Amino acid sequence: MKNSLPFEKIERKILVRKEAETDEKYGCSPENRKTEEIINYGIVNIDKPKGPTSHQVSDYVQKILHINKSGHSGTLDPAVTGVLPVALGRATRLVQTLLTAGKEYVAIMHLHKEVEENKLRETIQKHFLGKIQQMPPLKSSVKRQLRTRTVYYLEILEIDSKDILFKVGTEAGTYIRKFIHDIGKKLGAGAHMAELRRTKAGPFDGSTSFTLQELIDAYYFWKEEKSNASELTRSHATGKFLRKVIQPVENGVNHLPKVWVFDTTVESICHGVDLKVPGISKLNDKINKEDIVAIMTLKHELVALGIAKMSSEEMLGEKGIAVQTEKVFMQPGVYEIWE
Repeated sequence: MKNSLPFEKIERKILVRKEAETDEKYGCSPENRKTEEIINYGIVNIDKPKGPTSHQVSDYVQKILHINKSGHSGTLDPAVTGVLPVALGRATRLVQTLLTAGKEYVAIMHLHKEVEENKLRETIQKHFLGKIQQMPPLKSSVKRQLRTRTVYYLEILEIDSKDILFKVGTEAGTYIRKFIHDIGKKLGAGAHMAELRRTKAGPFDGSTSFTLQELIDAYYFWKEEKSNASELTRSHATGKFLRKVIQPVENGVNHLPKVWVFDTTVESICHGVDLKVPGISKLNDKINKEDIVAIMTLKHELVALGIAKMSSEEMLGEKGIAVQTEKVFMQPGVYEIWE
């Protein structure tokens, strides 16, 4: 696939270790959760405007939804717009996984001198694709030392004199402003970033993003629906628009390989126990040791994130620790099954 982040290029099949049914008495498929729950356990993909910081946007989301906690995945400068996934309430810890996922940007690079198109394209092809060395800018949240980052793709979309419109897919932690400065330096012309918009952050892109105003409207319509409903129907107020704006937390692990476990295995994982092979019903192929893996129920609920201690082939066996449980998201008791 052209212009794809690494996880988008991997087509994963589902391998069945042992067929199983899930009992409808326990848990709930993500699309059937109550609206009240997704407000405190979901992700809203905000189309960040110019002006506020990413932290301020996250704070606005909290105030709009009247929740106590949220977290954004990857800082955007105040002048930068675009995709900013904000995890809500209990889902907040998921942002750590999104922070390390690849990003895509559309940018305008303004050259300080005219440069021949052939020279521009050759310089980018030779020096700014694949592994690059980058020194973080003075104003950054990381230690200033030379770092290796990967540029997955760069496509020049339009050239208008000294203004170059391009799309770039990069490893997390790549500074695009500095990237543009370095291109200008290598060209011997100088350059600065005129505009920048993030178009992808891991599995989230512009097709599922909403403005802060749209979030305000969606929440208002849901509250109105509830207040106008009878006492019998109030709990069934769907908040259709709000449920479109706020995505299930499970969408935040769409870029990760998955392992699905039996109903009887879920409760122990909720208490932080490592996942052993006998607890696995099915799994994705192409899992390698030390990969971050999402542990799911058979209703496709996120139970936990963990580190693979086996490859997919080994997980099809009979014994051993398959996944070391790291972060538990499902609360204990949801699958407390009494035999």
